[in-house]
Amino acid sequence: MQMKLVPGNSAGTVTTLYLKSPGTTWDEIDFEFLGNLSGDPYTLHTNVYTQGKGDKEQQFKLWFDPTADFHTYTILWNPQRIIFTVDGTPIREFKNMESVGTLFPKNQPMRMYSSLWNADDWATRGGLVKTDWSKAPFTASYRGFNQEACVWSNGKSSCPNGSGQGPTGSWLSQELDSTAQERMRWVQKNYMIYNYCTDTKRFPQGLPKECFAA
Repeated sequence: MQMKLVPGNSAGTVTTLYLKSPGTTWDEIDFEFLGNLSGDPYTLHTNVYTQGKGDKEQQFKLWFDPTADFHTYTILWNPQRIIFTVDGTPIREFKNMESVGTLFPKNQPMRMYSSLWNADDWATRGGLVKTDWSKAPFTASYRGFNQEACVWSNGKSSCPNGSGQGPTGSWLSQELDSTAQERMRWVQKNYMIYNYCTDTKRFPQGLPKECFAA
């Protein structure tokens, strides 16, 4: 999806692109763009839920102004990994770590959604800055939606079993090559602002097991 975010004072607004399954034990993969006061950068918030359980947040600043023009935001989701990409540059990879007891979303079909909503109770510095409704209307723009997917219908998937191929390519088994991994490390070194895997205060009983898995 190509998106252009709310310009100016966007504090309290959240512009989203996400995948989600229905029900109380849902799966979800989130791109959430947390607005801020004029002149302060957006926070790109990512998270993964499995069976209704999340707590796997990573947050980033962007290396460009996401309100000035359209940029491409991509979610690759296959049975082995989830990759979040901005303009072709991977920023996060969440691997299937079921081998160490970490839940991974691969058993529920999800739909893609986008929205613009008010979250001034938490989105800006824990709710410190509230939405200034005198700046309304708040407008974000979307274009260039493209989805390549296995379609789940009547208990069956459109992707042939065991082929490793989706309807239009090899995304079902796609992974990061060495160049992409190096690019992701560059983003995480320079633009990551929060990683649940380093938040020892949040997890005093010990960091999640997937944080130590290769």
